[in-house]
Amino acid sequence: MSSDSDDNAIFAEISDERRSIARTLETLSPEQWATPSLCDAWTVRDVAAHLVAPLIVPLWHFGLAMARTRGNFDRANQLMTQRVRRKHGDELPALLTAHADKKFTPPGHGPMAPLSDVLVHGLDMCRPLGIEHHVPDHRMITMLDFLVPATGAAPFKGPELRLQWRATDLDWTRGDGPIIEGSAGTMALVLTGRSSALADVTGPGADRLAAARASRPRS
Repeated sequence: MSSDSDDNAIFAEISDERRSIARTLETLSPEQWATPSLCDAWTVRDVAAHLVAPLIVPLWHFGLAMARTRGNFDRANQLMTQRVRRKHGDELPALLTAHADKKFTPPGHGPMAPLSDVLVHGLDMCRPLGIEHHVPDHRMITMLDFLVPATGAAPFKGPELRLQWRATDLDWTRGDGPIIEGSAGTMALVLTGRSSALADVTGPGADRLAAARASRPRS
């Protein structure tokens, strides 16, 4: 169980990452804002609005959206994102900076959830744009340790697949099994379900993961 001091340290990392992403977003052209992100059906502006939404929208508004969508979390999230994008589309970098210190966590989750969210969504926006958004090594390692169990089990539905995850651009390895290698950012994208990132990982573990994904029944 994490202590208050541990949580506060993670919240400080979240705040710094939000400000860093906001500085990157401030440089974007209209065409870049409209670029498809790595999130299905979302543009870069949509992803930025998603990051801002929980910082400025009261929780009870999300409750109403959940009721409207009959408890469909993903659809409620889309509604909140669309609302923030329409109302604040040109103010997203400023809002992300102004509310960077907000200690929001999804119900039932600690601060590692929003840390992973902001880091992965930064990649979702920057990679399609060819922008190198720097994340400190220690911050990336903290997220990767959160995403991968000590056993190396791939966090996906279906039969358990244990792999040895190995970053090629920083000192991080986790798990025991067939090796899957790639940059830390690529590993984070693979671990959070971005299928396009599978093309950028290598090793026998990558082959097994791709095969397991391909054989997984579609919901």
